[in-house]
Amino acid sequence: MTVPGRRSSTFSRLLRHGFTDPSGAERLLDVPDLSALRDDPVLLDALGATADPDLALRGLVRLVEAQPETERQTLTTTLLSAKPFRDRILGVLGASEALADHLARHPRDWESLVTYEAADLHPGVAEFEQGLAEANDAVSLRVAYRRCLLAIAARDVCGTTDVAQTAAELADLATATLRAALAIARAAAPADAAMCRLAVIAMGKCGGHELNYVSDVDVIFVGEPSEGADEGKAIQAATRLASHLMRICSETTVEGTIWPVDANLRPEGRNGPLVRTLSSHLAYYQRWAKTWEFQALLKARAVAGDLELGAQYIDAVSPLVWQAAERENFVPDVQKMRRRVVDNIPAAQVERELKLGPGGLRDVEFAVQLLQLVHGRSDATLHSGTTLDALAALAAGGYVGRADASQLDEAYRFLRAMEHRIQLYRLRRTHLVPEDEADLRRLGRSLGLRTDPVADLNKEWKRHAAVVRRLHEKLFYRPLLDAVAQLAPGEIRLSPKAAGQRLEALGYADPAAALRHLEALASGVTRKAAIQRTLLPVLLGWFADSADPDAGLLGFRKVSDALGKTPWYLRLLRDEGAAAENLARVLSAGRLAPDLLLRAPEAVAILGDPEGLKPRGRDHLEQEVLAAVGRADDAEQAVAAARGVRRRELFRTAAADLIGSYGTEDNPREQDPGALVDRVGEAVTDLNAATIAGALRAAVRAEWGEELPTRFAVIGMGRFGGHELGYGSDADVLFVHEPREGVDEQEAAKAANRVVAEMRRLLQLPTADPPLLIDADLRPEGKSGPLVRTLKSYEAYYRRWSLVWESQALLRAEPMAGDRELADRFIELVDPLRYPVEGLGDDAVREIRRLKARMESERLPRGADPTLHAKLGRGGLSDVEWTVQLLQMQHGWVEPGLRTPRTREALAAAHAAGLIPTEEAQTLDEAWVLATRVRNAVMLVRGRPGDTFPSQPRELAAVGRYLGYEAGHVGEMVDDYRRITRRARAVVEELFYGA
Repeated sequence: MTVPGRRSSTFSRLLRHGFTDPSGAERLLDVPDLSALRDDPVLLDALGATADPDLALRGLVRLVEAQPETERQTLTTTLLSAKPFRDRILGVLGASEALADHLARHPRDWESLVTYEAADLHPGVAEFEQGLAEANDAVSLRVAYRRCLLAIAARDVCGTTDVAQTAAELADLATATLRAALAIARAAAPADAAMCRLAVIAMGKCGGHELNYVSDVDVIFVGEPSEGADEGKAIQAATRLASHLMRICSETTVEGTIWPVDANLRPEGRNGPLVRTLSSHLAYYQRWAKTWEFQALLKARAVAGDLELGAQYIDAVSPLVWQAAERENFVPDVQKMRRRVVDNIPAAQVERELKLGPGGLRDVEFAVQLLQLVHGRSDATLHSGTTLDALAALAAGGYVGRADASQLDEAYRFLRAMEHRIQLYRLRRTHLVPEDEADLRRLGRSLGLRTDPVADLNKEWKRHAAVVRRLHEKLFYRPLLDAVAQLAPGEIRLSPKAAGQRLEALGYADPAAALRHLEALASGVTRKAAIQRTLLPVLLGWFADSADPDAGLLGFRKVSDALGKTPWYLRLLRDEGAAAENLARVLSAGRLAPDLLLRAPEAVAILGDPEGLKPRGRDHLEQEVLAAVGRADDAEQAVAAARGVRRRELFRTAAADLIGSYGTEDNPREQDPGALVDRVGEAVTDLNAATIAGALRAAVRAEWGEELPTRFAVIGMGRFGGHELGYGSDADVLFVHEPREGVDEQEAAKAANRVVAEMRRLLQLPTADPPLLIDADLRPEGKSGPLVRTLKSYEAYYRRWSLVWESQALLRAEPMAGDRELADRFIELVDPLRYPVEGLGDDAVREIRRLKARMESERLPRGADPTLHAKLGRGGLSDVEWTVQLLQMQHGWVEPGLRTPRTREALAAAHAAGLIPTEEAQTLDEAWVLATRVRNAVMLVRGRPGDTFPSQPRELAAVGRYLGYEAGHVGEMVDDYRRITRRARAVVEELFYGA
């Protein structure tokens, strides 16, 4: 008798044995049919050893109650007397609610777990076929399938089989099930069966002999006519049989379903015929198949139907699989496939995804398959469809480091075991780790974690996922270093041929040169070589993710040669997580940024500073430049210092632009291309203005000391004035001066002209730094007019001679350097010209349109494609800017928002004022931003300015990557450009030409 208020001894024992609801368990043990078991310590020990003792006990009660009364004692006696059976049945009941349901519906199926012969331990296809032999329809097939599944689960949860053996047994059961389903289909349509030969090829995890408990079974069907049959009718018959087979397995009946049979890996996917002849398959694979389809065929295995035909199919496609790495598009396909495909996982589920999430099963499978494709063409030992077998073969052949392979094997087994136990619970197809505490507890205990199941499970899972995440990229690159490094005795290295094959597969155009660079960087016993050996596997991956891996690796070698003895450099790359990735992105994205960096490699420090990529403002830059000029001994030294600052800032701007455009592992790609364009335009304008201010100060100091005899200002024009400079833009300017009090006008003019000539000379001196070209062709009278004018001279000219194009050019006028008060008075002078009261007259509008039409016909370079020229082509920069500028001149006098030198700002103001509808404004803005980015991309990639897409494929691919297009999508990029600019041109025709 239990004393009130005190727990019974049974309650305490149940608690100790892992029950979470001891009171409920006590009530269940009081069921009359379990009275004989209630106090048996053997039963409690066995229940306590299960994943979920409460679940196991509830399942046991249901199973006992489902027995005919005459059989109940047989079950309880067997349970107490036969330990193997007791462990099996309770193990299943404690791990799978779904199989407990099956046993409750089919109470005699427990007997299948009693026998313990050698054949029961590791059954194959023949044993499973025997287990399904009596099934003659979809319902009886499901019952027999579950009975076989019960035995597999029992061996699994008891540890009789490991995770790989369990997956192989599940694949063998699927093979037997497909054969049984085909037999049922053939029996239902004997005429169809007689007319054709039908082979079922397993793909995916079933083909790879590594199936899950609940998974789609991927198949391909191959058909041929029987002797004397018409081919067309035979394929129709085979299609009916295949469709019936799929329904038998997939449809939901009173006994549920087995699994979906998925034939979407067939040629042309769901759009292609369900059954093809062998010759039709081969014709498709030889002509149309993509790299991923050959990757899928790695796992192809003939499993059912006409096995002779299936073997012919495998023999025919296998050579194509191992030649895939020699295909023209293999490298871009690989680059695309290697990028993680997590975009389709809901954000809330990414961290719980066992299969597709970071460090998940797909990472291991994909890495192994890719290495098989690269090296399997010359090594038949790698021709396995099973992930773990292939991983072992890769390690044995030296294609993967042994330690890396061992860690990956362990991690993959753990993650697959998690996946199996999660699916086994309710026999549902899922790859998500549960969130519920009870589910996590059961999962942890099922994997042998008994002390603190939930905490230990999370810890082990995260540890293994981290190993996969770290090694999945390293798998590709570590052996490349081992190929050129000193290895420990007994280690196997990649041969030079195999290393070259791998580098080619990763996109390196010159594998021999790449190996020489790796040898130079990684060989030796210095601290530098040791750190670089650690860094290079990761860097090689980032380089391979770009359009020009060779340039990235060569650039890294040059930077390391220049800075390798500088302690902070290697420390920066080793310790600052972002610095190494940022450097890799910058070095492999084109010529401009590496050229700027290699002229002063210490600028690499910018890449490791969290604030390093943010542009410095005009005031900050001007202060730094003027201070450097003040310290210099002469004008040339002063401007050299100013140009050094400009080079550093150009690198900062280009690096920020590239990293923002490519994105990094921690920071995704900038989604607003307009923001990138604005940042570049503002930053380059500011640093050029500061450089000109420095050159002006240096020129004045060299001849006149602190003060020029005339007040002097530099007015920015064109893109300079509009804060829209690109990397390769000249600085369009006007020079204005005003003699100081008491200074002769001629003397003042001579001084002003001399200072301009000296500034231009200093800024174009041949040095390691890029020159800054000053263009004053927008001045009154153009090249024929004086280079410098007084404010009064400008006033007289504009009052009397000014043409409408000059007023239009003045829309971009903005003070940039020199005497600010004089510059402001110049702006006051030109405001009435650029924003005329009452707007433009009809004659002026006609003149602007005439000039634009003439420019289109005369200035476009000969042979240039007008649909792809970013500046002068259809819907390009000129089209958008002239349209916006016409609106500014017509309405700027009444709309203050239009009085800005910036194109996008003026366009937004025109929209806000109701002058352009929303859709048209967005169309013009999109085209202008895209055309600007194309020009920036060309300069970044080629290192010299250009207004149209490069013709060289690798450069074109690099422009595509900068613009956000994945490898292999340059055609799509060019099509998008034409489409966007075509729409913009339609708006221009309407708004500018009045069409």
